[in-house]
Amino acid sequence: MKAVILLGTLKKEGLSNTEVLSEFLCSVLEEHDIDCSIIKLVDHTILPGTYSDMGEGDEWPGILKKIIESDIIIFATPIWWNNQSSEIQRVIERLDELHDEILEGKESKLSGKVGGVVITGDSDGAQHIIANISNFYNAIGVLLPPFATLSVLWEKQEKGAETTRAELLAKYKADYSSRAKKMVQQMKNMG
Repeated sequence: MKAVILLGTLKKEGLSNTEVLSEFLCSVLEEHDIDCSIIKLVDHTILPGTYSDMGEGDEWPGILKKIIESDIIIFATPIWWNNQSSEIQRVIERLDELHDEILEGKESKLSGKVGGVVITGDSDGAQHIIANISNFYNAIGVLLPPFATLSVLWEKQEKGAETTRAELLAKYKADYSSRAKKMVQQMKNMG
């Protein structure tokens, strides 16, 4: 099986809580014999729009190919003003053409794939984001099994915090290993 994590951090450089949590989840996926890759969206030129190919310079078609080739699709996002990051919103917008095809009576290119959600933040908002992404998954044919979300809301993830990578990993391993394993098992069982 193949999994892809679409990493919606806004940070091109420096420590990203969402990136560290995604790497942690990727290691758990690999422990369950699932090939995992992380696409850090901010490192790619993803043009605005609602079509699968917006023309010259657009890197989305290559990313979409990787999504279609995967069995498990995970959106990973920090919380910004009670919502997913602009990078994850851009993914939703760029997948809109697949939804248009469904409305035309075609089968979804993502039908039967399994979804998951990773969220980091220092305040509430995770349930709202999970609801938005779950609704979107449903609209494009992606299955979201029970317990397929991993949310870490912790004050040491707040903007400007000087939490180290080691502190983040220690927190994730100590407090979220069993939840991550359950998430992976649920996605694997449905995939």
